[in-house]
Amino acid sequence: MIKVYMDESGYTGYDLLNKEQPFQATSALQLSEDTAQKLINNYFPCKNVVELKHKKLSKYKSNWKNLIQLQKEILRNHKGFSFVCDKKYLLILRFLDNCVEPFYYDNGVDFFENGQNYALASLLYYTGSTLWGENDFYNLLYFYQRASKTKLDLNIEVLLDHAKSLFRRGELPEVLGPIANRHRKCIDELKTDEHGTDITNVLVFGLVSHLEKYIQYPYKVIHDTSKALTNYNRFFEQLIEIKEEITFKKTQITSIIFPLKIKSVSQIDSKSSFGVQLADILVGGIVEHANTLKYPEKKNEYNQEIITLYGDNGLIHMLPNIDFDEQNEFRKENKSAEFIEFLSRNICEPVSKPDLK
Repeated sequence: MIKVYMDESGYTGYDLLNKEQPFQATSALQLSEDTAQKLINNYFPCKNVVELKHKKLSKYKSNWKNLIQLQKEILRNHKGFSFVCDKKYLLILRFLDNCVEPFYYDNGVDFFENGQNYALASLLYYTGSTLWGENDFYNLLYFYQRASKTKLDLNIEVLLDHAKSLFRRGELPEVLGPIANRHRKCIDELKTDEHGTDITNVLVFGLVSHLEKYIQYPYKVIHDTSKALTNYNRFFEQLIEIKEEITFKKTQITSIIFPLKIKSVSQIDSKSSFGVQLADILVGGIVEHANTLKYPEKKNEYNQEIITLYGDNGLIHMLPNIDFDEQNEFRKENKSAEFIEFLSRNICEPVSKPDLK
């Protein structure tokens, strides 16, 4: 069976406002352990270490050339993929999912039609601080994140009161109105969404959709034993268990077909797997590049070259985009609402709104 190795970077649990790690990503590649070992020996033959780690290697300029060449070979010859998400953008999407969408659903409006939720999240990402003030917009997201995590009535009340104070200013009432006016279904959604603001499932869905598109035969996923990847493992297992035969169109270029071709998932200590170590190199590189989008002072010739290695098929992302016509066309006639309902029927835990490209 085909082996796919994966790793993640940037996981901070429910905290999507973490300033030190503003992006979360996963990477995967298809190859054998023997091939992975040969690649490592070829590019880093003198490294007398237990395992290769991107974070350690990229600190030294003397390693940059080989790191670039290694990632280039992975991406071009071994079906290397990366999926990177802006956490603040995902937090805004989650806020809309919990605190806005239930109101429109109750009133017969498909909030997800043609990806309008993504367009609205992008608008808020870039204008929220201008509309309500930087501190007040940050607090809206922080209070939502805390309430979503704890489910405590006190924290939910703080969120409701803050939303109401912003609502009174009259800016974007269609966004703040449902939660400011205490729409019952919005509060219920906030209290019952077990995923909260942990976006692990979004990364899993996005990565799997890409693997399913480009890997033609049954495969298994192998990843590290870290705590973060334990959460990934659970979502992989739940997707594997879905046996219903059905196809969903997600965007203009992607559909996902169930049952999936992924047949198993397992964890292994990265020290014992050259494949997992290469996945670490790949995901570490894309996150280092992504972080320079928020912190330009961190740019260097190495992390700026990384993005040039990715072709049209190698990189998936969830980043804010205010080209609304492009977003509308890209997600035109998608079946997001039906897909969410399908997952809710087939996965034992509640499922938040994923994005598959």
